Amino acid sequence: MLYRNKYRIESTRLKHWDYSSNDYYFVTTCTKNQECYFGTIENNEMILSEVGKIAAEEWKKTGSIREHIRLDEWIIMPNHIHGILIIDNPPNAPLPGSTARGRDALHASLAPNPHNKTHTLGGKNNLSHIIRGFKSACTKRIKEAGLYLHWQPRFHDRIIRNGRELNNIRQYIINNPAKWDSDRENPVRHAEIGAFQ
Repeated sequence: MLYRNKYRIESTRLKHWDYSSNDYYFVTTCTKNQECYFGTIENNEMILSEVGKIAAEEWKKTGSIREHIRLDEWIIMPNHIHGILIIDNPPNAPLPGSTARGRDALHASLAPNPHNKTHTLGGKNNLSHIIRGFKSACTKRIKEAGLYLHWQPRFHDRIIRNGRELNNIRQYIINNPAKWDSDRENPVRHAEIGAFQ
């Protein structure tokens, strides 16, 4: 959407969805202007820079310092991070706006179930809160190390609907380094496309 002749970033949040509910979420967060702060791809493998190593350490911590948050497949790319986050509230814990409980709700979330959800922004295990905390921790440590990182505002997420989609996304994440040359986030690819336009 254009706003004052500039592209305005629209919210990527799904309306009427509780982002603190038990679910599998595919998250992508990027650096500003596609700057490759996190490292490089060599021979189809990601080689982490010092900034990238800090980001990897902080992402791992996300699954250990936050209760009821688990990490599935993830990868640090040169200028973005892909990861599957699982919010797994304890059994018998009530979920806002839902009649499901605990692991029943987690398993039910892997099938299409658009009803009984409400849009909630609060809570320490809200997806936005988790990503904001991760970015903040990275930025703090990176500055303390005398290094630099500038995040792109916001992030992209997808609620994973079923087991097939989950496996497809896992494979996409695993294959990401090998497909870097054609990745839409690759600034070299953007430059080459721009040269032919």
